[in-house]
Amino acid sequence: MSLWARVTNPEDRHPFFDQIEKLFKNRTGVAGLIIITLFALTAILAPAISPHDPDENSLYDQLKPPVWNEGGSTKNLLGTDDLGRDMLSRLIYGARVSLTLGIVSVGIALVCGSILGALAGFYKGWPDNLIMRLMDIILAFPYILLAIVIVAYLGPGLRNAMMAIGIINIPRFARIIRASVIEEYEKDYVTAARAVGANNRRIIFNAIFPNCLAPIIVQASLGFGEAILSGAGLSFLGLGAQPPLSEWGAMIAQGRSMILRAWWVMTYPGIAILLAVLGFNLLGDGLRDALDPRLRD
Repeated sequence: MSLWARVTNPEDRHPFFDQIEKLFKNRTGVAGLIIITLFALTAILAPAISPHDPDENSLYDQLKPPVWNEGGSTKNLLGTDDLGRDMLSRLIYGARVSLTLGIVSVGIALVCGSILGALAGFYKGWPDNLIMRLMDIILAFPYILLAIVIVAYLGPGLRNAMMAIGIINIPRFARIIRASVIEEYEKDYVTAARAVGANNRRIIFNAIFPNCLAPIIVQASLGFGEAILSGAGLSFLGLGAQPPLSEWGAMIAQGRSMILRAWWVMTYPGIAILLAVLGFNLLGDGLRDALDPRLRD
């Protein structure tokens, strides 16, 4: 049977296609997907669509207002900052920085958390106790405070900020994977895998792990929004992206001292963070509705 027939025939198609169809019927998920797609395209096409070099200073164009305000010009549609840099260009390149931060930090948390959670749920006993107590210790610290401590120890910078955000998110993935592995461990296909002589590594990563992907995908989507927000917070404090790198949190920190006379310097990066986090949260809700078997019709 052809691939198209398997997709269109409800009796033969894979459940994955049913989940995709349900996601696209979910208005919340579709709205989030549209927002994220726009941000992703903006980040990818930044060199092509950016009207100016985001780091180009112009002493003659300092604190120019947006084009619709008195004194604005079409040269700088969203105005300029105190160094004469184009706000629109910096916002566009800021999308690239923020999405990179989200991908790297969530990737660190996903890989490390999945391995630790799978080992804890599969072997139980002392490995489970050791790993989970370590996760509890990390969770005992306030989220952003622990990130600040890690970055302060490693040194300010975008790379260290991504590592810190990834580390503090490991327990969330580990606990989700552990619970899923424990649930799957007693099922018949695991017993069958043991009966044919599969080793533990093969059972964990080839048999059990693929059946735990649904909660991982949902948590990863929600984690992207949290990572972008945390990265902006660290940059706002001067611990994340360093000047002259265009990063939304750093741009807000730069504009806070001039909010009354140049509101656009601080406002537009805040709106960008709001929309990016909102998009990932909406997509996470849509994925949860599509992938959670308890919510299926």
